[in-house]
Amino acid sequence: MSTSELLIEARDLHTYYGASHVLRGVDFTVARGETVGLMGRNGMGKSTLLKSLMGIVPPRAGRVRVAGHETTGRPVYEVARRGIAYVPEGRGIFGNLSVQENLRMAARPGSRGQRDWTYERVLDTFPRLAERLQHGGQQLSGGEQQMLTIGRALMTNPDVLVLDEATEGLAPLIAREIWRICGLIRESGISSVIVDKNWRHVTQVTDRNVVLVKGQVVFEGSSAQLQADPELLTRHLGV
Repeated sequence: MSTSELLIEARDLHTYYGASHVLRGVDFTVARGETVGLMGRNGMGKSTLLKSLMGIVPPRAGRVRVAGHETTGRPVYEVARRGIAYVPEGRGIFGNLSVQENLRMAARPGSRGQRDWTYERVLDTFPRLAERLQHGGQQLSGGEQQMLTIGRALMTNPDVLVLDEATEGLAPLIAREIWRICGLIRESGISSVIVDKNWRHVTQVTDRNVVLVKGQVVFEGSSAQLQADPELLTRHLGV
């Protein structure tokens, strides 16, 4: 794969929280149009890797490139402008704004000028939100808040959508809807990075998967390869 196809390219990342060495030499890439699952037990470095890619927690060593541009040590807004939309664990919606305001405030063309995801398209994708346009963010259920966060991210017309804990704490019916939407996003051509504890659902929508253990990559391969390795699933994902 040529580096020109890579939307995210991270090499030999070492990230610390104080004296705690969390990421230990991680390589991680996302190609254009690719959906990547990022897995591992709690505390293994998944969220830290995402925050290192976004510049929220800058790595102490290693480098990150986004769409061919060096972004190591650059502010978060610069990384986002390169075409990455980040949906953090905890969602981060504006609770004092309405659904409509949350969506419209994020609207902008993408890094290549694309305007594929319009306000109307987002509401078509999330019919529950269309029924709640005047509701404040704090009035929504957890599942609706997650839909709003993803919808708001799509309004930025990203090249890569990063989802941390995609269905954490959601009722099964709502989680199923989120997975349906992940499939639609994949079909639309947007690259994705998906973190979720449910490896079965993750592997249904991903092209490639990366498993972290204590800040190091212990597996990288296709969904079929991961599903065919029950010993690895048991040892590193607890299933």
